[in-house]
Amino acid sequence: MSKVMLGLSGGVDSAVAAYLLKEQGYDVVCCFMRNWDSMANNDVLGNPTINDSMCPQEKDYQDAKRVAEELNLPFLRIDFIKEYWDNVFTYFLDEYKKGRTPNPDIFCNKYIKFGPFLDFAKKNGCDYIAMGHYAKKVIDENGIAHLYKAKDLNKDQTYFLSQISDDQLKSCIFPLGDLLKEEVRDIANKLDLETVKNKKDSTGICFIGERNFKEFLENYIPSQKGNIVEEGTNKVLGTHDGVMYYTIGQRKGLGIGGIKGIKNEGGWFVTRKDVRNNILFVANAKEDDYLLSDSCLVNNLNFFNEKIKENTHIFVKFRYRQQDNGVTLTYENDEAKLIFDTPYKAVTPGQAAVFYDEKGMMLGGGLIDKVFYKGKVKNY
Repeated sequence: MSKVMLGLSGGVDSAVAAYLLKEQGYDVVCCFMRNWDSMANNDVLGNPTINDSMCPQEKDYQDAKRVAEELNLPFLRIDFIKEYWDNVFTYFLDEYKKGRTPNPDIFCNKYIKFGPFLDFAKKNGCDYIAMGHYAKKVIDENGIAHLYKAKDLNKDQTYFLSQISDDQLKSCIFPLGDLLKEEVRDIANKLDLETVKNKKDSTGICFIGERNFKEFLENYIPSQKGNIVEEGTNKVLGTHDGVMYYTIGQRKGLGIGGIKGIKNEGGWFVTRKDVRNNILFVANAKEDDYLLSDSCLVNNLNFFNEKIKENTHIFVKFRYRQQDNGVTLTYENDEAKLIFDTPYKAVTPGQAAVFYDEKGMMLGGGLIDKVFYKGKVKNY
C-alpha cells in the first residue's frame, strides 16, 4: 500500500481529496502547513483580521484537524514560515520594487508545497504527496508523467504549477483532476463534513489571504509620492503613492476621475510605470493604442519532460483564467521569444507565461521579461 501525505488546508477541496485517496486504498497522512505569521512578519496595515481573537490560519488549522478526525486519518502540523519568507515573499517584494507584477502562488508551489513539504513527507515514510489542486496527472505508456488541465476548466490550477520539476510532478497525486467543483461540494455534503462543506474558497495571496493590497505593500515598501502623467501630453493629472502599487491596465483606484478641461473617453487606465523617476503614466484614449503587444521574451524557463522545439506553435496563458493565446515559440539565447498570432492586451513583465499544447497538456512555462509591439520594447 502506497503512503501519501496530503496537504490539508482547512478547505473543502483538500478535505475531499483526503477522502478520495482513502477510498482508493492509499495510506493517508494529513498535514497542515503554516507558512505565514502576521505578527512576526509585520503584517499590520491592510490586514482586516489583525485584531481578531483567532487568526484565519489558526481557524483553518482547527477546521483541518476536525476533518482529519471525521475521516479517521492521522494529522500533523508543520511550519515553513522562514522558507516562505526567504524563497517566496522576498522574491515577491523584489519584483514589486522593480515595478513588475509577480505571482507568488507559482513560487509557493515550487519552493514550499513541492519543496520542503515533499521532503518532509519523504522523511516520514511517504511515497507521494497530494494536494487539493484542480489539475490532472497522466502517466503515459513509457511511465512518463504529464500534467493536463483539470476537467473543471474554470477551477483549473495548472497555471500555478508551471515551475515545478519533473521529479516533483512524479511524486504528486491530484485527486480532483476529473471532478467539477460542484461535485466536490456534493461529496463534502454527503459526508457531512460540517466544518468545510459550505466554507468559502480561500482568496488573496498564497498562505497570506485577503488584504487591502496597497496598504499591505506599505508594510514592506515605503510609499513614495510621484506624479500621474497623461500619455502624449505629459500633463500632470495628480499624484500617486508609489508606482509599485499599480499594474498595467489598472483602472480603479487611480484617484483622478474626471479632470476639468480634459475629455474622458472611457476612464483612465495605467499604461506604463517609470520606476526610476517614480512616474505613473495613464491614458483615457482607446486601450489598443497603449496596451497591445505582439511578442515577448520569457526567462526562468521550465519545461516538462523535454524542451519545446524551435518555431513550434503552442498556446499560452499570460494570466490565470485567461483564455489560451496562440503563439509561435522561438529562442534568443537563454530566453524564449513568443510571437503572438494576433496582438494581445496587457501582457506584463513579471507575470507567468504558461505553455500548453492543443489538447491541454502543459508543456512548461516561464516569467515574462520584456514585451514588444511593432519591433519596439514596451516601456513598462
